Amino acid sequence: MALERLRAGGVDFVHGDIRSAEDLDAAGPCDLILECSAEPSVHAGYGGSPAYLINTNLMGTLNCLEHARRHGAAFAFISTSRVYPIAALRALPLSPSGDRLVLPAGAAGPGWSEAGISEDFPLTGARSLYGTTKLASELLVEEYRATYGIKTLTYRCGVLAGPWQMGKVDQGFLVLWAARHLYGGSLGYMGFGGHGHQVRDVLHVDDFYELLALQLGDLDRWNGSLFNAGGGAANAVSLRELTALCEAATGKTVVMGSTPETRDADIPYYVTDNGRVTAATGWAPKRGVPGLVDDICRWLADNRARLEPVLR
Repeated sequence: MALERLRAGGVDFVHGDIRSAEDLDAAGPCDLILECSAEPSVHAGYGGSPAYLINTNLMGTLNCLEHARRHGAAFAFISTSRVYPIAALRALPLSPSGDRLVLPAGAAGPGWSEAGISEDFPLTGARSLYGTTKLASELLVEEYRATYGIKTLTYRCGVLAGPWQMGKVDQGFLVLWAARHLYGGSLGYMGFGGHGHQVRDVLHVDDFYELLALQLGDLDRWNGSLFNAGGGAANAVSLRELTALCEAATGKTVVMGSTPETRDADIPYYVTDNGRVTAATGWAPKRGVPGLVDDICRWLADNRARLEPVLR
């Protein structure tokens, strides 16, 4: 389905693997590399070999940077909020309020406040193998910019979501939640007592596109910049709140399971402080979570015959 949309939009698809420099060579010269490929699961490597994760997320980025160097291409790197350490995020003074975890009114500390997590949040500590590959890639991007003159942009994104995302357990949880409500299937609250109070902010992919287009359109000005980019406090949602939104959008309910135990890489709260990128560019998210859920549910309903076998 995605290939049909690309074709209809005049986009040529070339099959390849960023772990293979030869595949990139076969794609030919380019003006811009938008590097958003990844093994996206924060749980990757736990209990097994990290080889696939590292080869994809770190060596794959290196191959893309080399391609950009050889062809003089600009480079936009989609990093992740998970570069911020797990223990420090778990140590935030969170408490339950209604159906979510919240920070105390007026509370603040190094790199965090009610507005969320800023770029100044300390980076000392473990962050998962996934987060480590992304942080290491960020450092490579900066070195290639300084050493070879490549023009770069880096974004530490929170949760990105929208139609055409094939949600699964470890990635794309908004689509997963909506699909299980509409099509049927099991869901459950995992970790932190199994209450579903953990919170993430969500950025509509259309909002993120607008930020990319804004900065890529004036890349000389923004060259070398690194910004947090997410939905922000206004677009933060807990799993329990998301369940209620999906029930309202689909008219269906799912009996929720509960797993109290917390997995090693899980965090209870992440909300992006967009203050720096908004002050610099004027950009801010325009689309809220209820509308995002409606967009996803409409896409799932309109394409049910093709999506249900994949997402149920």
